[in-house]
Amino acid sequence: MIRSQLLNTARRSVRAFASTSVASSSGAPPATPSLGFQLSEDQLNIQDAARQFARDVIIPAAPHHDKTGEYPVDIIKQAWELGLVNTHIPAEYGGLGLGVFDSALVSEQLAYGCSGIQTAIEANGLAEAPVVLAASDAQKKKYLGRMTEEPLMAGYCVTEPGAGSDVAGAKTHAVKKGDKWVVNGQKMWITNGGKANWYFLLAKTDPTANAGKAFTGFIVDADSPGITVGRKEWNMGQR
Repeated sequence: MIRSQLLNTARRSVRAFASTSVASSSGAPPATPSLGFQLSEDQLNIQDAARQFARDVIIPAAPHHDKTGEYPVDIIKQAWELGLVNTHIPAEYGGLGLGVFDSALVSEQLAYGCSGIQTAIEANGLAEAPVVLAASDAQKKKYLGRMTEEPLMAGYCVTEPGAGSDVAGAKTHAVKKGDKWVVNGQKMWITNGGKANWYFLLAKTDPTANAGKAFTGFIVDADSPGITVGRKEWNMGQR
């Protein structure tokens, strides 16, 4: 029920935002939209829901997860039930379809509770973004759709032991054999890595091309043969 209410609120918020850029029916050039800092009623409702969740659920549990590094499965499940996870997924695939600003309202409040727990939640959006932008409709239905049907996690696999911010230095490579791709390499510091249902993975497919054309993005199911999950890294801050 609460998830459904938040979905309806989010859709109203998106429609209200879109309506501000509609051209005048008189034929005159549309006026330049003014920059406003007042949140709409629906945006306030979204913000309040995330803030209340942070206060009631995340903050009391945050010290435990910070000390132990235990993955917050139950907290993420509750956040998903409220519609606070996967906020970028388009409505046609079962999501809220929130834009960057409205999703930022949610992320800001969750991070107020615990930035580490918020990062685990937000990492879903990071993995989903390339799928939203570039995947086929069938892939979107399969991988985005399942994220709205149950509280699953996804991982964004780009960083490697020798290549973090320098994405062009990534060594993971993929070779097509028949109708399949065989990927070999190692990724590191992958948020949700040991809990993900699927991964977005960047691999080099053309070693002779420049960095802008050398890589291909893959969607990889976490139970694919050959995947080995390494140890959990102990971070200085976000556990």
